[in-house]
This record gives sequence, structure tokens and C-alpha cells, in this order.
Amino acid sequence: MPDLTSPTSVRPPDAAAHAAAAARLADLATPPGALGRLGDLACWIAATQGEVPPRPVENVRAVVLAGDHGVVGSGVSAFPSAVTAAMVRTFASGRAGVSVLAAQHGVSLRVLDLGVDDDLDGLPDEVRAFKVRRGCGSIDVEDALTPEETALAIEHGRTIAAQEIASGAQLLVTGDMGIGNTTPSAALVAASLGLPGGEVVGRGTGIDDTGLARKAEVVQTALDRAGERVADPVDRLTALGSADLAATVGFLVAAAEAGVPVLLDGLISVACALTADDLAPGAAAWFAAGHRSTEPAQGFALEKLGLEP
Repeated sequence: MPDLTSPTSVRPPDAAAHAAAAARLADLATPPGALGRLGDLACWIAATQGEVPPRPVENVRAVVLAGDHGVVGSGVSAFPSAVTAAMVRTFASGRAGVSVLAAQHGVSLRVLDLGVDDDLDGLPDEVRAFKVRRGCGSIDVEDALTPEETALAIEHGRTIAAQEIASGAQLLVTGDMGIGNTTPSAALVAASLGLPGGEVVGRGTGIDDTGLARKAEVVQTALDRAGERVADPVDRLTALGSADLAATVGFLVAAAEAGVPVLLDGLISVACALTADDLAPGAAAWFAAGHRSTEPAQGFALEKLGLEP
């Protein structure tokens, strides 16, 4: 297992290839900037591949990492934790929206249980092969994981990324499933950036004003409880994260180290990307933001990472 206690830097994408791609675009018979973000992304892909023009991105592989969060018991979600297991079963059956979209576009999709509070009987063993534990601690009153569970989850994430890369992935896509997961994600962002809980929380799955105030209180209580430990990204995951979030961090670090670009989803993957960049400085250069949600924490994290959807 790699040393997870001290950050390691990640080599950047090829700057010369990026410059060459930008010059090639500038020579096209189009107005400057006519391609908008598409032009920016083309230069980024060229830099990640070190080739101009870049090869077509034909092997895209998406991974949904699932887990439950004890903090749901503190009233931060509009839905019960049981929905997580139900959705994992829906993913596995191919009936979820992401399952249909992936199939239509030829994208490989895996859903993996890292910490769902259910045994998921009847699902393929592959879905449960990386399970660390059932659920996690409620971060406002206790650590989410033990240090050993955090290390195992990070290593599982690295292994999952390595498997996808060995299968020829040219672009990886991160996904998540876990009722209540915007609360620990907001806490991770607040801890990384030194922000108070009230500034980072959003409505998640649709909580009302009372729930939002409660969520802000829970995040601030979790930050106060964790104290100075949040300065270390691994300790931060132990105190404030979960098995699925820690695995996502490991997944992102491994992808960046291997030079494979990653398309991030919403708050959860962006919060994990921020943590991954703290753990392995320079990792963020290998990530692209898929969209901007209404969650305040995601906006803060994207700004820090220098990513624009």
C-alpha cells in the first residue's frame, strides 16, 4: 500500500501539447473562441494525451461509488438511508438514468458498494467486492471511519481506478450514490478551505429551511469536533468523510498519477477532487468539471481547483 500520510506531487499534463493544440485552433477558419468551452476541452485533452491532434476518446469508463452516511440520522436529508440500497439495485439492473445514458453512448458503467448500510443480497459479488463497512459514523458526534478503514477505502479506490485504466480507459467519469452525502462533502470543502459550515451547505435532495439550518449546524459541529486534524487530508477523511468518499479520493489520485483524465460530476466528486489535490498536489490538472450544481460548497471547490464547467 502506498504511503498515504504525506502528499506527493503529480506531473502536469503536457504544456507543449496544450500550446500546440491552441495554435492549431487559432489557425482554423473560425472567429477566435468560436468553439467556446469545446476548444478549451480539446486543448486539455491534447495535453493529457501529449498529442496534437488528440486521439478520439473512445474508451470512456464511469464508476459509481456508493455508501451510506450516519449523519442522515441528524436530520440533514429529505430521504431515508434505505434509498441508497434501492438505488444501487436500480443501477445494477440497468434501469437508472445513468445506466441508460451510459448504454446509449457506449460508456462502461460500474456501481460498487463501499459502505452501503445493507448487505445487498442477490446482487453480483462484483458490486460488493470493495465493501469497507456498513454505513459510517455520524460526523457531528464521531469520526466517520477508523484510520484503518480510511486507508483501506483509499486503497480500494486506487485499485478500482487501476482496473479501469488497465481496461484501456481514455477518460474516467466519477459518480456517487449515498443519501446524505452532500453533508460530509460540504464538511470536506469547508475543512480544506477554512470556511464555516453555514457558508458551504445547500439543500441537497430538497430539504426545507429548517433542514438547511440543521445541516449548517451539523457541519459546523463536525468541523469543531474534528479540530486541527482536518489540516491533514487523510485525517480529514477519517473525521468527516465516509468509505465511498475516501475511495473516490483514492480513485482520483490514482487516475492523476497515471495520467488519465477524469470528468467530475457534482458536489461529491468535486469535494473529493479538492481533497485529492490536497493529498497529491497537481492532481487537479487532470480533472474537468462536468457541471455546476446549486450547492455552495461545489462553487467554492471549483474556484479553488481552477475548474470551470
